[in-house]
Amino acid sequence: MATLATSGAPVRASGLWKRFGALDVVRDVSLEIALGEVVGFVGPNGAGKSTTIRMMLDIFAPDRGTVEVFGAPIDDAARRRIGYLPEERGLYPGLRIPPILKYMAELKGVPSHEAPVLADAALERLGLTEHRAKKVGELSRGLRQLLQFAATIQHKPDFLVLDEPFSGLDPVNVRLMKNTVADLRDDGVAVLFSTHQMTDVEELCDRVVMINHGEIVLNGGVREIRRQHASDRLLVECVADFPYALRLPGVATVESHGDGWRISLDDEGSAEHVLRALLDAGVQIERFEREAPSLEEIFLQIVGRSDGPGDVVGERNVETHADE
Repeated sequence: MATLATSGAPVRASGLWKRFGALDVVRDVSLEIALGEVVGFVGPNGAGKSTTIRMMLDIFAPDRGTVEVFGAPIDDAARRRIGYLPEERGLYPGLRIPPILKYMAELKGVPSHEAPVLADAALERLGLTEHRAKKVGELSRGLRQLLQFAATIQHKPDFLVLDEPFSGLDPVNVRLMKNTVADLRDDGVAVLFSTHQMTDVEELCDRVVMINHGEIVLNGGVREIRRQHASDRLLVECVADFPYALRLPGVATVESHGDGWRISLDDEGSAEHVLRALLDAGVQIERFEREAPSLEEIFLQIVGRSDGPGDVVGERNVETHADE
């Protein structure tokens, strides 16, 4: 494993701004990623995710703000410690796998004699050894995706950026890649994971950062955010015929849910009062909890407060133009 930064967050973006034309695509964005942390970077199309990532990787220069990687602005030495899997894949279909991996490893400063050893290890880790002699164009879309991932991690980066990494993969290879990302996190790698799939964020990420209209609108631990957005609904499993709970003070509705019941509270209701009433009535309770919304529900709730689709489309158009 490569040598890690000795202290502090190895990746820090502070007050990033980026304007294209008359539109500020990114506005005062700050975030940090710690060693051994997977940060989910989410937001609607055109929100400014790709532009922020490219500023953090020194592909775009920010109009304002700073980026530090391993304690200093990005230089050639820092770039060698970064792995970047972009959403747009870029392997040469007419070339065979070994020379491509060797070339990409050497771009990251790996000595020529060490590159084949690292490449073979990455191919074995991702179950691609049997395809080693093939040309890229002979691989399926999913295998090309795994190969691109192998090229991204073969030099053992300390900071890994993944942009929609599971696109085109079947469930088996999605699981393989997720397990690999989790292993890299356990090895101390800082991971920035950009995706539209909230279920992947819930499973993989320690923290989530949401951007909308170029601004950070949510930043915190996944469990903490779900607790903060807890709903007025309770999930209850008990040994009882439960519709009678409608007669309890503060209860608006009761409906069957899985192996139990979902209780919706009215404006006067509280979880504590409902629990006390059930216990006083002698109900044997096996499960009682406030229903926490999924990250997808939170995402839709926050994005739904935006100023309207016109603004999002405008950002998308500018960002796409910049990408080109």
